Amino acid sequence: MAQGEERGLRQGRRLHWAWLVAGVSFVTLIGAAGFRAVPSVLIDPLHEEFGWSRATISAAVSVNLVLFGLISPFAAALMDRLGMRRVVAGALVLVAAGSGLTVFMTASWQLLLCWGVLVGVGTGSMSMAFVATVTGRWFVRHRGLVSGVLTAAGATGQLVFLPLVAALATAHGWRTPALVVAGAALVVVPLVLTLLRDHPSDVGTTALGATRATAPVTVTGSSAARALRTLKDAAGTRTFWLLAAGFAICGASTNGLVGTHFVTAAHDHGMPHTMAASLLALIGIFDVAGTIFSGWLTDRMDPRLLLGGYYTLRGMSLLILPSLLAPDTEPSMWVFIIFYGLDWIATVPPTVALCRNRFGDAGPVVFGWVFASHQVGAALAAVGAGAIRDLRGSYDLAWFFAGGLCVVAALLSLSISPIRDPLLAETRR
Repeated sequence: MAQGEERGLRQGRRLHWAWLVAGVSFVTLIGAAGFRAVPSVLIDPLHEEFGWSRATISAAVSVNLVLFGLISPFAAALMDRLGMRRVVAGALVLVAAGSGLTVFMTASWQLLLCWGVLVGVGTGSMSMAFVATVTGRWFVRHRGLVSGVLTAAGATGQLVFLPLVAALATAHGWRTPALVVAGAALVVVPLVLTLLRDHPSDVGTTALGATRATAPVTVTGSSAARALRTLKDAAGTRTFWLLAAGFAICGASTNGLVGTHFVTAAHDHGMPHTMAASLLALIGIFDVAGTIFSGWLTDRMDPRLLLGGYYTLRGMSLLILPSLLAPDTEPSMWVFIIFYGLDWIATVPPTVALCRNRFGDAGPVVFGWVFASHQVGAALAAVGAGAIRDLRGSYDLAWFFAGGLCVVAALLSLSISPIRDPLLAETRR
């Protein structure tokens, strides 16, 4: 019997280490996302205490969102060189520092530094490129499904914390939830150091579903240079720009607009902050089912068609949202919450699949750049919607504009060629 077959039989008798890596990655992504739930709930408390405009506070959120995306490809390249465990543990400490230091703020530039820079860099090092790295190294079978589960962790983590953050802020002031989230990030660090492994060969196994062992790729030179070189190569393809443009709209219509401004917009219509935060948390709960199901579908369907459907349905829901906002939650609002939750970040598994299919081993880093566009779109929407609210006294125009952009994203996704790009062959040489 071949050595690879013997190894496979031994693995079949016990839990594959890949599931342990996926589990600790899931917990890590939820913990890292926790702090990113804070800004959307604390916009009004910070405005009331410091007198800062909503546009100023939203600008700090925008810096966070931009760095969350721009750091992603560099973090993916750094993981190839230093390993996931070191990068993720360091990033969690950085998130905790940024969260804890907010309690000492006295000026708006400090808000930009803590919420924007420190937390943006920390969370960006554990963003969706981390998901692409984990699934690419540890899974051959169930790769789409695991991508969906881990994506749900990152997206849902920032939503399910909202009721707790809102309750703590209402009862004890906004500083308490900031400290609680900082502590939560630190608690995850020992788990990462203990269970997260960089490659299957580190524990004498193979990726789940692999027929043979593969040696880790040795990476030398600057991680930043590799990330930039990968961008240069990918930017020469039509597929990259279609994915990046569509994902920018994805970020604008989720994290940037709904994730940042839904609570405030609902409060404008008379809904209590805690109730609005609970609705946003429900979006996160339904997102778990939607994103996992999307991962399952990605293993079986053309990812381009999935993206086209997701963006179209999301755009339609955003166009009707202004008519649903009210002091109480009517049945129509519950329908929106369920529907939008299922679609919230379901776009990630098919986008990850397209990046890996088109760009091979460079797929995680390429996805990091595509995800950077997602966060640029989110940042523009976050500050843009805040400015619209300040100027017009209503978010209605922001909802309508985002709905129209989602239709554009659907068309861009369907325009991606079903034929693999030549760059795929180059990356596999």
